Amino acid sequence: MRTPYHFQQDRPVIYKHLIIMKKIALLIMILPVLKLGAQEKDPQIRSISSQFQRIEIVRMRSGTDMLDGLKSFVSEKKVRNGVILAGIGSVSQYHYHVVSDANLPPAEEFPKASVAMDLVSVQGYILDGRVHAHISLSDENSMVGGHLESGTKALTFFIITVGVLPDDLDMGDLDNYRL
Repeated sequence: MRTPYHFQQDRPVIYKHLIIMKKIALLIMILPVLKLGAQEKDPQIRSISSQFQRIEIVRMRSGTDMLDGLKSFVSEKKVRNGVILAGIGSVSQYHYHVVSDANLPPAEEFPKASVAMDLVSVQGYILDGRVHAHISLSDENSMVGGHLESGTKALTFFIITVGVLPDDLDMGDLDNYRL
C-alpha cells in the first residue's frame, strides 16, 4: 500500500510525461502549418516595412512634361525606391492610360487632349528606379485620370512630393499582376 509520501514522489514523473505529451501534441498541430507556410511561394498579400530616408519636394515649371520630369528627378537624385505622396498644379495637355476591360492582361485606352485642367492629385511609386504614377485631373464639369504617360505638360507648374525609401528594398515587381 502506498503512502501519501510515495504519491508525492511519483507526481513529478506523471507531470513530466504530461508535459512531454503536450509538447508532442503541439508539434503535431503546428508542423503542417509550418510546412504549408514554407511551401507557399506566392502569397495573396505581401507587405514591406520601411521608413522614409528623406522627403523631396519637386517643382516643375510651365511646359515641363510630368513623366519626363519625374524620370529626371529619379536619375539626378539617384532614387531607387520611393512613394509619390502628393502633387498639385495644372496641365495644358494630358496623356494617360486606363484599363478598359476585366481581362488579364487588360485592354487599355490612351486618352490624350490639349485642354487646361487642374492637377487634383498625383500618387504612385518609384520601383527599382522606374516611375509608376497615376494622375487625377479636373475642370468645372468633369474629373479624369489614370496611369501617367509622357505628354502631360504643366500649364502653371507641378509640385510633387516624394518620400524616398532605402535602396535595398525589393520593390521592383510590386506592380506586376502576374506575380
